Amino acid sequence: MGQGTWSWIVPDGLRETAKPLIPPSRVRPQDGGTSDTPDETLFAAIIYVLVSGCAWRQLPPCFGISKSTAHRRFLIWSRAGVWARLHEAVLHQLDDAGLIDVTRVVLDTAHVRAKKGGGHTGPSPVDRRKPGTKMHILSDANGLPLAVGISAVNVHDSEGLKPMIAGLQTQHDPHRGRRCKPQRLHADKAYDVPHLRRWLWGKHIGVRIARKGIESSERLGRRRWVIERTLSWLTGYRRLSPCYERQPANYLAFLGLAAALCGDKRLLHLTT
Repeated sequence: MGQGTWSWIVPDGLRETAKPLIPPSRVRPQDGGTSDTPDETLFAAIIYVLVSGCAWRQLPPCFGISKSTAHRRFLIWSRAGVWARLHEAVLHQLDDAGLIDVTRVVLDTAHVRAKKGGGHTGPSPVDRRKPGTKMHILSDANGLPLAVGISAVNVHDSEGLKPMIAGLQTQHDPHRGRRCKPQRLHADKAYDVPHLRRWLWGKHIGVRIARKGIESSERLGRRRWVIERTLSWLTGYRRLSPCYERQPANYLAFLGLAAALCGDKRLLHLTT
């Protein structure tokens, strides 16, 4: 395939960002792999599955690869941490362009039904106790997804606060002087837990969390609408809603790839 063949699925900039992150392939002929299947084609096929929500066996013939080849490479790249590193690389590009604003960060969750059960699922309290998964999203002031995570749907939202903030603060490149420390956190009253407020204050992060029984989460709408839009972007990727993955690591991999795509779209929109 020539340069730009899959640009209708994978923007050229994202493909170039991903290229150094993808590990060299080690083909095993007995698994049906072919040494001449380019990484660009496999990358495009994986994004197609994420966007369309199709099963691996339903990949269109235009990709010229078998379902087992595409699925196996997705698993290999997921275990190698490609999608999380791609998301971080896109965030670095956005930061270089001055497009990340951490004067405020916003935290929220979305419930998705888990069609096949598996790990990190539980009975949904809002969906007649059907199996579900919860995605945790931390965005910047403009709605860019900075950190993503998952849990069982019956895990309380507040349990995700510390891991999400800690995950954001690890995205620091000392060689380039990056700092990802948020100045203020906005969240709804599900996160109104005294020890979490103290924990945030101890990290010198301002707190704007709706207080239970005192104020409505709607009063934070002027700041929080951006996270609702972000959740809409992410659940718009059909492989994410509903959840088809039995293995939570696979769902988290798709979520990281979706976050990278959201960031890349913002980069293209604001720099062109």
